[in-house]
This record gives sequence, structure tokens and C-alpha cells, in this order.
Amino acid sequence: MTMSDPIADMLTRIRNANTAKHDTVNIPASKMKIAIANILLEEGYIKKYDIVDDGNFKAIKITLKYGKDKNEKIISGLKRISKPGLRVYANREELPKVLGGLGIAIISTNNGVVTDKQARNLNVGGEVLAFVW
Repeated sequence: MTMSDPIADMLTRIRNANTAKHDTVNIPASKMKIAIANILLEEGYIKKYDIVDDGNFKAIKITLKYGKDKNEKIISGLKRISKPGLRVYANREELPKVLGGLGIAIISTNNGVVTDKQARNLNVGGEVLAFVW
């Protein structure tokens, strides 16, 4: 099976691992996915991520984060916005706000992959990859 949307695959793997209360989840690595993992880390949605190289290909090992007990999820939702068949772009005036600013939108800009907040500060728009809350 070929992967038509690796970012949606990444979000689904994180969502599934989170629902199943796994500690870690492995995702095939790419520059874009590493950038997304980095944002999730900076914004406090995951504990950490490591790049695992098993010789043939690289994977990102994401360590998920939960609240005080394991029933409390830090990530309550992940949603793919821009899909391969339907790209979604926002200029800097139209950058989305997720849950009134409680969540983050991950935007791919020409300055790299940033959150909606960073994109506003940089005054750039781009492709709206996903929402996290």
C-alpha cells in the first residue's frame, strides 16, 4: 500500500497511540514530520521525540504525554486540514484560531513549519497542515 498522505498517517498514528494509552509511537521520518514533531514538543503536547535509525530508514519515536493519571490526555484532538486532494492555504490575515486560541494550527510557510501564533508574528501565511488541541 502506498502512502498518499504521510502527514495524515502521522496524525492518525499519534491519535491511535494516544487513545490506546501507549507511551511511545513510531512514525516513518521525513523533514516535514520532524518539523511537526518539534512543534508538538515546543507546544507541550508530547514529552519528547527521538530520531531512530535502524539502518534502512529513519523513524521518529514520539513519547506521548498524559496528565496526572494516564486517563488524562494532553492531546484531545488532531485534525488534518490540508489534504493532498484538497489543499488549504491561508494568507496572514486568514490564519485560523483553534478553539479560540486554546489549540494550535500547524502551518507550512516559506519560513518552515510553524504554529499559527508564530506565523502571525512572522506575518506570513501558508498551507494549513493540521489543528491540534
